[in-house]
Amino acid sequence: MVFRARILGAAAGGGLPQWNCGCDNCRLARVGEIPAQSQSSLAVSGNGRDWAVLNASPDIRSQIAATPELYPTGLREMPLSSVLLTNGDIDHVAGLLTLREMQGFTLYATPGIHEVLAKNPIFNAVNPDVVPRAEVALERPFEIVPGLMATLFAVPGKVPLYLEGEVVETDLVGEQTVGVELRVSDGDGERRIYYIPGCARLNDALRARIAGADLLFFDGTLWRDDEMIRAGLGAKTGKRMGHMSMSGEDGSLAAFADLELGQKVFVHMNNTNPVLRPDAPERRVAQQAGWTIGQDGMEIAL
Repeated sequence: MVFRARILGAAAGGGLPQWNCGCDNCRLARVGEIPAQSQSSLAVSGNGRDWAVLNASPDIRSQIAATPELYPTGLREMPLSSVLLTNGDIDHVAGLLTLREMQGFTLYATPGIHEVLAKNPIFNAVNPDVVPRAEVALERPFEIVPGLMATLFAVPGKVPLYLEGEVVETDLVGEQTVGVELRVSDGDGERRIYYIPGCARLNDALRARIAGADLLFFDGTLWRDDEMIRAGLGAKTGKRMGHMSMSGEDGSLAAFADLELGQKVFVHMNNTNPVLRPDAPERRVAQQAGWTIGQDGMEIAL
């Protein structure tokens, strides 16, 4: 088996450029001076034929159009076998409405995330008679596509913005925010890959789990915790949004510095993050720390 991953979208919600944003990054992306990025999604395969999509981005139509591996192989035959959701955020579920064309695939999520979908009747457009909704318990392995085993596990995070109440816990550990562990076997043994596009902090359990992994895709939303505030584009810190920042004493660069990993790739980057600019000093700092800055269309094979 050969594991393949293709980043369909490397940006956080809103993409780059975001439709209503005039920040430096969005301005540069509009005129083609830096690469534009669509919203967070990853395609994975254990054999190069059958594919799963992790998170259904609002941009999924254009993402599939830009990915020959996901093109139809017949009149209504697709390499897309399944879609898996890591949380109920709009930028991870809205793309399901694009996939409503009576095309069969399996929709995987925790019972809690499926409950969020079930409470909104618009998602009935994705006909459950055609697209079965498979509930996946945490820590229970399942075959997401042939040759590729997946396990969902809790990571610190929060409920989607539209479900927030008066009191918001930003680092809940439960079904509302999960990471994905992928395992594939080949002649050289078993490979471990992790996809964690949203994470509030690296706790001891998560650190122990991912140690020694061959490949990690990790939350890269902001460079610094108060980035949105400094840019004059919002009043929330990264922590308030349930995301770990890259820099700072408790940021991901520091947290992962002594952790043995194969490849480390940042995904789910906000349009304000300076690492999205190829010539930014912050990007060089991240790369010197061993990180790859993900971008649309990037493929990694193991």
